[in-house]
Amino acid sequence: MRNKIIAYAGERYSTEPEYLWAKTPDTFVLRNKNNKKWYAAVLQVKKSKFGYDDNSLVDVINLRCEPVTRECLLSEGRCFPGYHMNKKNWISIILDDNIDFQILCNIIDESYDIIDR
Repeated sequence: MRNKIIAYAGERYSTEPEYLWAKTPDTFVLRNKNNKKWYAAVLQVKKSKFGYDDNSLVDVINLRCEPVTRECLLSEGRCFPGYHMNKKNWISIILDDNIDFQILCNIIDESYDIIDR
């Protein structure tokens, strides 16, 4: 799913992933070209950080979203409070078959719109 996210961000917003940390070479951020703010971060996290009894690594995307969207997604179990981010403004979504890519794109768009204001 990482490649689909990169392709979507490139086509929609002309942004490329930025790999900022040598210790976590698979982690990347997507940044608005004009104001340099992040609208997404993709990283690997132990599944246990989200309450699972499993220490395997999973791909996660962190996104900004409006409070209404956040509460709806949290109540549906589609996301978690943002891992390593401000939990009031960011959510984390595990990138697996439980998230429809079009829904994910809609949330990416919302995140971009929020930081573009």
